Amino acid sequence: MRARLGHGAVTVGKAEADARADVEESLAVARELDGSADGRIRTAFMPHSLTTVDEELLREGVTEAREAGVPVHLHANETTDEVDPIVDERGERPIAYADDLGALGPDDFFAHGVHLDESEIDRLARAGTAIAHCPASNMKLASGMAPVQRLREAGVTVALGTDGAASNNDLDVFDEMRDAAMLGKLADDDAAAVPAAAVVEMATAEGTDALGLPGGRIEAGAAADLAVVDLDAPHLTPVHDPVSHLAYAARGSDVRHTVCDGRVLMRDREVLTLDADAVQERAAAAAADLVDRVE
Repeated sequence: MRARLGHGAVTVGKAEADARADVEESLAVARELDGSADGRIRTAFMPHSLTTVDEELLREGVTEAREAGVPVHLHANETTDEVDPIVDERGERPIAYADDLGALGPDDFFAHGVHLDESEIDRLARAGTAIAHCPASNMKLASGMAPVQRLREAGVTVALGTDGAASNNDLDVFDEMRDAAMLGKLADDDAAAVPAAAVVEMATAEGTDALGLPGGRIEAGAAADLAVVDLDAPHLTPVHDPVSHLAYAARGSDVRHTVCDGRVLMRDREVLTLDADAVQERAAAAAADLVDRVE
């Protein structure tokens, strides 16, 4: 597979030693795994957010990430409850705070970006920092509607994300495309906002651009990372516009084959590189163990 991975760090509510250990683990994972799998695995320093990680540890972590040559990924401006404390305590908006920390660069990418003002959109555009838009999560948690159309018009790279299973459920990027298109129109009060072609681009080319990975485009010299979608299904018939179909009608289950770096990973819905049943069994057992420990 190809991915940009990291260990998410949260320090709020933890003893000082535990908080520091969590940040240090995020940095250690970023250093150790970067370049794995013949370069297909890249990493990032991943403090959870600007309000769940202590400022001193954030500054130290960002500095070490820069020295290690890995980008920074965090959640920003997801809810007003995240924005208001920073404004009240620091007298500046969250994106300005991230800039002060040194966490706003052309290789960095932030999740959500729901509650951004114009100054923050301009700052993101100037810095080249990408936003991973997570529409399903934002709707499920009633976080709000991200200004996707304004971000794209300002020149900000906007990718698609799912957030975690706790706030999403199916983690289907095809669902995210449809949600992004629909929510983008509501946010702008304009049926022409965030059109089908834009969300397909967000799921492909802008996704790889945001993560600093190759691929996302079908062209000479691009990485051979492909998902082959079977359009021969009742809910996809007739096909007038394939791009519109990808954005509004296709589902993850319509993907017939997948290819990464020229290697076929799934053919005719059969995963060739993993024991899918064993993976599901292991995931179910891990979830059951977690619930038992919590109870």
